[in-house]
Amino acid sequence: MTLIWICVVLVLTGVYLSWTAGRLDRLHSRIDAARAALDAQLLRRASIAQELATSGVFDPAASMVLYQAAHSARQAEEDHREVAESELSQSLRAVFGEPGQVAAVRDFPGGADAVAELGGAVRRVPMARRFHNDAVRAARALHRHRKVRWFRLAGHAPFPLAFEMDDEPPAALAARAES
Repeated sequence: MTLIWICVVLVLTGVYLSWTAGRLDRLHSRIDAARAALDAQLLRRASIAQELATSGVFDPAASMVLYQAAHSARQAEEDHREVAESELSQSLRAVFGEPGQVAAVRDFPGGADAVAELGGAVRRVPMARRFHNDAVRAARALHRHRKVRWFRLAGHAPFPLAFEMDDEPPAALAARAES
């Protein structure tokens, strides 16, 4: 009878550990999907900013600042990506620092569509980053449990890292995008 109870406990422990490993795997898949969505939104924002910078809408100084920041964000290696994306956010705030600039871009042919597209992109980046960081936070919490460490349930998966950047949109562009 004791042997049966030992087998039952071992089977239940195995099922529980298997369920935990599956949960951790699902969290890592969620992180990968959220990171892909974040990368897509960051690339979209940088592409629109680069397109606007080369359109001749801005004065040469603003165009150069915006183009350099967008180009750096698109070409940044993974280690420097957060800094490059933060610099693009700062450049967008500098270029679109006042509502008059948004109105000037809207007056150009195709400008209204470009402003709407950029406004949507700058709104979606913080949401995508939040989804990614929430998934990272959940996976980190599970990684910290003793059972995960003792039984090496995470396998060789790297410890998940949050994506921290300055993603505050320009006030004039965010106000235009909401209306």
